[in-house]
Amino acid sequence: MAQGLIQHLPTMAIALVIIILTWLVAKFATNIADRLTAKTTMRVSLKALVETVVKLTIWLTGLLIAATVVLPGLSAGGLVAGLGVGTVAIGFAFQDIFENFLAGVLIMLRDRMQIGDSIEVEGILGKVEHISLRETHIRQFTGELTICPNSMLFKNPVKILTEQPIRRWEVTVGVAYDTDLDHATQVIKQSLEGLEDVAEDKPIDVYVQSFGASSVDYMIRWWCGALPRDMFAIRDDILKRVKRGLEEADIEIPFPYITHTFKEPIPLLRDDRTEG
Repeated sequence: MAQGLIQHLPTMAIALVIIILTWLVAKFATNIADRLTAKTTMRVSLKALVETVVKLTIWLTGLLIAATVVLPGLSAGGLVAGLGVGTVAIGFAFQDIFENFLAGVLIMLRDRMQIGDSIEVEGILGKVEHISLRETHIRQFTGELTICPNSMLFKNPVKILTEQPIRRWEVTVGVAYDTDLDHATQVIKQSLEGLEDVAEDKPIDVYVQSFGASSVDYMIRWWCGALPRDMFAIRDDILKRVKRGLEEADIEIPFPYITHTFKEPIPLLRDDRTEG
């Protein structure tokens, strides 16, 4: 064993030199990758991924060469084949983890959905706080933090509420069926004059939308900030203005009505005590 060890000392020294060179090359390549990615607008997590991929590729190559030098009977092709079989086995065992990892990479490569955007996905509504390679943190508007796997955001439709600085909102208001609709439209428009915090270049729309169960429904549409809190504040002002204007014009905002129709006469109850 001692003689065998002495005979292998030169090859082990060469393998050690290869490992040291691999370390130096990996460090040098990582620095170059950091300088190149620093000039781009890539996310921090994606920059870390590029650095990890570069370092891992160099180290795998160096270790394969060192193993071939130490074990001459082991070819590089055999090592690569064994590594491929092992990778397939690991892939089946950790399918969900790799799925989220790949989805995280693809999400980071997108131009949409940045940190700070308000999004809605699968009933979750909130602001994006962090995007990693496996999961995305969404702070809901009610205060809870929801950690979503990246595969869910990649497979399902994601509604980005703040992709544009403004967006259109709408609310429904009903009036009684005996109302003059032209007059009601004029009253609603006049009550909304001078409304603040709405887009000045986009008019407020007032349309008759549908015949409801107890009322004729109007749809009021306006453009304002994309955040839900902007909508809540302006919707509150709109509803107050419209209600005040309709009441001053003696236009009824009806309660739900229920009409019972009997197609056959109601039978009279017989009282046997009255007979005789």
